[in-house]
Amino acid sequence: MRRRNFYATIACGILPLFLVAHGADATLDLAAVRRAEKYSAEHRGLSLLVMQNGKSLLEEYHRKANAGTPQRIYSGTKAFWNLAALAAADDGILDLDARVADTIAAWRKDARKSQITIRQLLDFSCGLAPAFELQVNEYGNRDKTALRLPAVAAPGKAFIYGPSALQVFHQVLKEKLTKQTPTEYLERRVLRRMKLGPQRYLDDRAGNPLLAAGFMMTAQQWARMGQLVLDKGKPVVRPETLAQSWRGSPANRAFSLGWWNNRAAPGGREFDFEEMLAPRWSGQNWTDACLCRDAPSDLVACIGSGYQRLYVIPSLDLIVVRQGNGGKFSDSHFLRLLLAK
Repeated sequence: MRRRNFYATIACGILPLFLVAHGADATLDLAAVRRAEKYSAEHRGLSLLVMQNGKSLLEEYHRKANAGTPQRIYSGTKAFWNLAALAAADDGILDLDARVADTIAAWRKDARKSQITIRQLLDFSCGLAPAFELQVNEYGNRDKTALRLPAVAAPGKAFIYGPSALQVFHQVLKEKLTKQTPTEYLERRVLRRMKLGPQRYLDDRAGNPLLAAGFMMTAQQWARMGQLVLDKGKPVVRPETLAQSWRGSPANRAFSLGWWNNRAAPGGREFDFEEMLAPRWSGQNWTDACLCRDAPSDLVACIGSGYQRLYVIPSLDLIVVRQGNGGKFSDSHFLRLLLAK
């Protein structure tokens, strides 16, 4: 079953083949939006929500998906926990540039681990072994295992994407909070302010949530994260605090604090980010990476496995949520269709 809701109309049925204005007042061509939706659907898309200037241009669902059915956002979960980290920084609970060893005493005698900062954990530039096995359901104690992992690269020198760094962050936040758990802090300080309820945390047997994945959301719910970006962090963090998410790290300029960016456009290297994450970390190359050379350089995205996507383009006041069921999907091709490039 398919449901179509197009809230914007074009006078006299004339559809321009370009954006009709520039900057925040630019309006997407609805014919281009429909072509992008068709491409998404043909590549096992479950839902597509396109919002611009606070209005819905298109909201469509396929197969078993519907507006009220949450779907897995996989690594989209990371941005919410990173937002909790930024909130904790605003609250004076954390200094993101402080060394983890200031809190985790067991790291102080390790030459590499003693130099790792909290920010490097969140940017996946800490050098810690990724330990993808931590994502197994009903794991014993993820935090304890993560703390014991070796640093396989010098801090700040390599991008190593995996769940271990975030589990160490969870332990740090746990020790910094005195009257609540990290999950309680996330819910009170972040989710409630975004008008979202408790999520699926995939707790291990010791009660530690999996920070790398787990959340399930409808397209409309996930779009609230996009609106937070357009609102420059409100109602959760200060604008200058959220802005740290777009600068990348020396190890990977295209990623920081749960978000991928397009800052290398228009001259960057365009490729499938999910495919690049598949090989071992030492075989990955993130130099000058961008999602789409023809998309604005202020494009930022949350990326989840199976081509779950939240795109935000502040210069166009645009939020796009794309949820899928596996299949092959191209960010660059989809964005060119959407933006009529």
